[in-house]
Amino acid sequence: MKQETLLRLEGLTVGYGAQAILENISLTLQAGSFTGLLGTNGSGKSTLIKTVLGIIPPLAGRVAFENSGGRVPVLGYVPQREALDPIFLLSSFEVVLMGACGRVGPGRFVGRAEREWAHGCLRETGVDDLIRKRFAQLSGGQRQRVLIARALATKPDLLLLDEPTAGIDANATQAIMELLRRLHEEHRLTILMVNHDLTAVRKSVGQVIWLHQGKVLFGPVAELLSREKIEEIMELELD
Repeated sequence: MKQETLLRLEGLTVGYGAQAILENISLTLQAGSFTGLLGTNGSGKSTLIKTVLGIIPPLAGRVAFENSGGRVPVLGYVPQREALDPIFLLSSFEVVLMGACGRVGPGRFVGRAEREWAHGCLRETGVDDLIRKRFAQLSGGQRQRVLIARALATKPDLLLLDEPTAGIDANATQAIMELLRRLHEEHRLTILMVNHDLTAVRKSVGQVIWLHQGKVLFGPVAELLSREKIEEIMELELD
């Protein structure tokens, strides 16, 4: 069965002000795909993600979404660091409920259906037992699950994650990656994930975007994460 294109980058140049970080990117992501976004610090991973999200404008080219039925596509986002000040006594449930704001609108009452959906997203990510616990009191792995639940609460066409396993231990990393694989397989959720963990990426994604020295490499995970290709890209010998 032919896959439909969800996201198309056409001659895209990204950066800040007049300073380009990545230039002339052209590629497509298919609906239902799981894509890893790799690169060293400063290679432009977060900048590319934020450009796709519309947080920063492209310097040239365009980001186009297709097959959304004429509506604006919904993007779910899990940032690398969530800047929720602990002075705000938000529960995990209240954080997840933020995901409904795009549908409900500012200052509107959040109805029963939306609250049940938010609870279901917590259940989907395995942290519904934390519904009343303060977000600031959660462990790193628990916070990431709650943030993924918040992104799911948007009912996204595309889920974007910026280093979802950064700063958490090996067990929490494995649990998060298993969760993402399940969401992708069971719900055919389209995922674009920044991650520096090559092992976790290799086990999870179907294709890879690798940013290296201003160049963009795009292809199947078996090709781009082969030993030979990694040595070529990183210009080093692996033991």
